[in-house]
Amino acid sequence: MIKKEIQVLDYAAEIMNAVKKGVLLTTKAGDKVNTMTISWGTLGIEWGREIFTAFVREHRFTREQLKQNPEFTINIPYGEFDKKILGVSGTKSGKNIDKIKELGLTLVDGECVSVPAIQELPLTLECRVVYQQMQNKEAIPEDINSQYYPQDVPSSNPSANKDYHEAYYGEIVKAYIVSPSK
Repeated sequence: MIKKEIQVLDYAAEIMNAVKKGVLLTTKAGDKVNTMTISWGTLGIEWGREIFTAFVREHRFTREQLKQNPEFTINIPYGEFDKKILGVSGTKSGKNIDKIKELGLTLVDGECVSVPAIQELPLTLECRVVYQQMQNKEAIPEDINSQYYPQDVPSSNPSANKDYHEAYYGEIVKAYIVSPSK
């Protein structure tokens, strides 16, 4: 594998355009690597550091993983890729299946974190959680609350449910594009 180091802000437009369509948030706790599709996230500067903030619903397996290991990678499509990766990763739980194995994904060791990159979505942000906060449901406007947090949908529904999000502020400690060796 070849990793071409990048400056995150030089790729900000590509990163945020990809987030709208879906990127992977990958975690690792013990020997278990899990990935999930996210389409909510922010990229910015806070405390003088480059930060990617990811939002994870409170009953997700990914949140359990982040409690055990507060590191993650954001894996972003860059060029052509199999859209099935985002579909499976966004509808199935790592609690029940090994998504990495099921999708035949290629893991690439992280450089600064214990969580791997995914070669098939090669633009990678390695992140360490520097802050996290649960959303305050009383502070969310009613129209957003009713659209994104319907109380009549069970927590097991992966698309829309009553679970609120926890925001994970990940300091970007390394960023690169993975490509196969020549």
